Amino acid sequence: MTPEELLVELKMDVKLKVEQTLQAIYEVCSEQKQRGLSDFSFSTISRLGEGRGVPKAQSIRNKTGEPYRTLIKSFEDNTDKNSSKNKKHKGKLDWIEEISDVRLKILVGHQAAQLAEAKRTIKEFTPPDMVININDGLAIQTESLNTLERTALEYLMSDDFIHKWQFKKGIHGDVLNAQDERVFKIATLDALDKALKNL
Repeated sequence: MTPEELLVELKMDVKLKVEQTLQAIYEVCSEQKQRGLSDFSFSTISRLGEGRGVPKAQSIRNKTGEPYRTLIKSFEDNTDKNSSKNKKHKGKLDWIEEISDVRLKILVGHQAAQLAEAKRTIKEFTPPDMVININDGLAIQTESLNTLERTALEYLMSDDFIHKWQFKKGIHGDVLNAQDERVFKIATLDALDKALKNL
Protein backbone atom coordinates (compact mmCIF):
# COMPACT_ATOMS: atom_id res chain seq x y z
CA MET A 1 0.00 0.00 0.00
CA THR A 2 1.33 3.41 -0.96
CA PRO A 3 1.44 6.30 1.54
CA GLU A 4 -1.27 8.03 -0.49
CA GLU A 5 -3.61 5.05 -0.20
CA LEU A 6 -2.81 4.64 3.48
CA LEU A 7 -3.54 8.33 4.13
CA VAL A 8 -7.03 7.95 2.67
CA GLU A 9 -7.63 4.86 4.80
CA LEU A 10 -6.32 6.45 8.01
CA LYS A 11 -8.51 9.52 7.52
CA MET A 12 -11.68 7.44 7.63
CA ASP A 13 -13.75 7.76 10.81
CA VAL A 14 -11.33 10.04 12.68
CA LYS A 15 -11.79 13.46 14.23
CA LEU A 16 -11.02 16.54 12.16
CA LYS A 17 -7.93 17.35 14.28
CA VAL A 18 -6.45 13.88 13.63
CA GLU A 19 -7.27 14.20 9.94
CA GLN A 20 -5.49 17.56 9.74
CA THR A 21 -2.47 16.17 11.60
CA LEU A 22 -2.28 13.18 9.26
CA GLN A 23 -2.37 15.54 6.27
CA ALA A 24 0.40 17.70 7.74
CA ILE A 25 2.60 14.64 8.40
CA TYR A 26 1.91 13.36 4.89
CA GLU A 27 3.02 16.66 3.34
CA VAL A 28 6.24 16.81 5.38
CA CYS A 29 7.08 13.18 4.58
CA SER A 30 6.33 13.78 0.88
CA GLU A 31 8.75 16.71 0.84
CA GLN A 32 11.40 14.57 2.52
CA LYS A 33 10.84 11.85 -0.10
CA GLN A 34 11.04 14.39 -2.94
CA ARG A 35 14.42 15.52 -1.62
CA GLY A 36 15.57 11.93 -1.99
CA LEU A 37 16.24 11.53 1.74
CA SER A 38 15.41 8.44 3.76
CA ASP A 39 15.38 10.02 7.21
CA PHE A 40 11.83 9.55 8.45
CA SER A 41 12.61 9.47 12.17
CA PHE A 42 9.89 10.93 14.38
CA SER A 43 12.22 13.67 15.61
CA THR A 44 13.11 14.71 12.05
CA ILE A 45 9.50 14.77 10.81
CA SER A 46 8.43 16.66 13.94
CA ARG A 47 11.22 19.22 13.50
CA LEU A 48 10.51 19.74 9.80
CA GLY A 49 6.79 20.06 10.51
CA GLU A 50 7.13 22.53 13.39
CA GLY A 51 4.48 25.21 13.03
CA ARG A 52 2.71 23.26 10.29
CA GLY A 53 0.48 21.04 12.41
CA VAL A 54 2.89 18.15 12.99
CA PRO A 55 3.01 17.16 16.68
CA LYS A 56 6.18 16.82 18.72
CA ALA A 57 8.12 13.56 18.47
CA GLN A 58 6.97 12.41 21.91
CA SER A 59 3.33 12.84 20.91
CA ILE A 60 3.94 10.71 17.84
CA ARG A 61 5.48 8.01 20.06
CA ASN A 62 2.53 8.05 22.48
CA LYS A 63 -0.32 5.56 22.26
CA THR A 64 -2.57 8.10 20.51
CA GLY A 65 0.11 8.61 17.86
CA GLU A 66 -0.30 5.16 16.33
CA PRO A 67 -1.87 6.39 13.04
CA TYR A 68 0.91 8.97 12.71
CA ARG A 69 3.59 6.31 13.23
CA THR A 70 1.89 4.06 10.68
CA LEU A 71 1.86 6.80 8.05
CA ILE A 72 5.50 7.76 8.65
CA LYS A 73 6.57 4.11 8.51
CA SER A 74 4.80 3.71 5.15
CA PHE A 75 7.05 6.42 3.70
CA GLU A 76 10.08 4.71 5.21
CA ASP A 77 9.03 1.38 3.69
CA ASN A 78 8.40 2.97 0.28
CA THR A 79 11.74 4.81 0.12
CA ASP A 80 14.71 3.50 -1.79
CA LYS A 81 17.34 3.77 0.91
CA ASN A 82 20.02 2.68 -1.54
CA SER A 83 19.43 5.56 -3.95
CA SER A 84 22.52 7.45 -5.10
CA LYS A 85 21.29 10.66 -3.48
CA ASN A 86 20.97 9.00 -0.10
CA LYS A 87 24.42 7.41 -0.46
CA LYS A 88 25.89 10.78 -1.39
CA HIS A 89 24.19 12.49 1.58
CA LYS A 90 25.31 9.77 3.96
CA GLY A 91 28.87 9.86 2.65
CA LYS A 92 29.19 13.56 3.37
CA LEU A 93 28.38 13.00 7.03
CA ASP A 94 30.39 9.79 7.59
CA TRP A 95 33.18 11.78 9.24
CA ILE A 96 30.85 12.63 12.15
CA GLU A 97 30.74 8.94 13.12
CA GLU A 98 34.53 9.02 13.55
CA ILE A 99 34.28 11.53 16.43
CA SER A 100 35.13 9.63 19.61
CA ASP A 101 33.65 12.13 22.11
CA VAL A 102 29.96 11.17 22.35
CA ARG A 103 28.75 14.63 23.45
CA LEU A 104 30.71 16.32 20.67
CA LYS A 105 29.41 13.81 18.12
CA ILE A 106 25.79 14.57 19.12
CA LEU A 107 26.42 18.33 18.98
CA VAL A 108 28.10 18.16 15.56
CA GLY A 109 25.36 15.89 14.23
CA HIS A 110 22.72 18.33 15.42
CA GLN A 111 24.54 21.27 13.81
CA ALA A 112 24.93 19.34 10.54
CA ALA A 113 21.20 18.59 10.51
CA GLN A 114 20.37 22.25 11.14
CA LEU A 115 22.72 23.35 8.35
CA ALA A 116 21.18 20.87 5.91
CA GLU A 117 17.68 22.07 6.83
CA ALA A 118 18.72 25.73 6.40
CA LYS A 119 20.11 24.96 2.94
CA ARG A 120 16.88 23.17 1.98
CA THR A 121 14.80 26.11 3.23
CA ILE A 122 16.88 28.62 1.27
CA LYS A 123 16.56 26.47 -1.84
CA GLU A 124 12.77 26.24 -1.43
CA PHE A 125 12.31 29.99 -0.94
CA THR A 126 14.71 31.16 -3.65
CA PRO A 127 12.89 31.68 -6.99
CA PRO A 128 14.47 29.66 -9.85
CA ASP A 129 15.25 32.80 -11.87
CA MET A 130 16.91 34.72 -9.03
CA VAL A 131 20.67 35.09 -9.15
CA ILE A 132 22.52 35.48 -5.83
CA ASN A 133 26.18 36.42 -5.95
CA ILE A 134 28.27 35.74 -2.86
CA ASN A 135 30.89 38.32 -1.94
CA ASP A 136 32.84 38.19 1.37
CA GLY A 137 30.01 36.27 3.00
CA LEU A 138 27.33 38.79 1.98
CA ALA A 139 24.56 37.83 -0.43
CA ILE A 140 23.97 40.45 -3.13
CA GLN A 141 20.58 40.15 -4.81
CA THR A 142 20.16 41.13 -8.42
CA GLU A 143 16.46 41.86 -7.87
CA SER A 144 14.60 44.36 -5.72
CA LEU A 145 11.41 43.91 -3.74
CA ASN A 146 8.31 45.37 -5.33
CA THR A 147 5.88 47.45 -3.26
CA LEU A 148 3.63 44.52 -2.35
CA GLU A 149 6.57 42.32 -1.32
CA ARG A 150 8.09 45.10 0.78
CA THR A 151 4.75 45.78 2.48
CA ALA A 152 4.34 42.06 3.26
CA LEU A 153 7.77 41.87 4.94
CA GLU A 154 7.20 45.11 6.86
CA TYR A 155 3.89 43.71 8.16
CA LEU A 156 5.63 40.59 9.51
CA MET A 157 7.89 42.86 11.57
CA SER A 158 5.15 45.24 12.67
CA ASP A 159 3.63 45.54 16.15
CA ASP A 160 0.19 45.14 14.53
CA PHE A 161 1.09 41.63 13.32
CA ILE A 162 2.73 40.69 16.64
CA HIS A 163 -0.23 41.85 18.75
CA LYS A 164 -2.92 40.47 16.42
CA TRP A 165 -1.65 36.92 16.91
CA GLN A 166 -0.64 37.47 20.56
CA PHE A 167 3.03 36.92 19.71
CA LYS A 168 6.07 38.57 21.23
CA LYS A 169 9.51 39.37 19.90
CA GLY A 170 12.32 37.27 21.33
CA ILE A 171 15.77 38.54 22.26
CA HIS A 172 17.43 36.64 19.40
CA GLY A 173 15.48 38.09 16.49
CA ASP A 174 12.85 35.35 16.83
CA VAL A 175 9.10 35.50 17.49
CA LEU A 176 7.34 33.51 20.23
CA ASN A 177 3.70 32.67 20.80
CA ALA A 178 1.81 32.92 24.12
CA GLN A 179 3.21 29.53 25.21
CA ASP A 180 6.79 30.72 24.50
CA GLU A 181 7.01 28.36 21.52
CA ARG A 182 9.13 29.68 18.67
CA VAL A 183 7.00 30.77 15.68
CA PHE A 184 9.79 32.49 13.73
CA LYS A 185 13.25 30.97 14.01
CA ILE A 186 16.21 32.77 15.58
CA ALA A 187 17.44 35.75 13.48
CA THR A 188 14.28 35.84 11.32
CA LEU A 189 13.49 39.46 12.24
CA ASP A 190 17.13 40.41 11.66
CA ALA A 191 17.02 38.75 8.24
CA LEU A 192 13.78 40.57 7.33
CA ASP A 193 15.31 43.87 8.45
CA LYS A 194 18.39 43.29 6.26
CA ALA A 195 16.23 42.31 3.31
CA LEU A 196 14.21 45.52 3.59
CA LYS A 197 17.36 47.62 3.82
CA ASN A 198 19.15 45.96 0.91
CA LEU A 199 16.44 45.04 -1.57
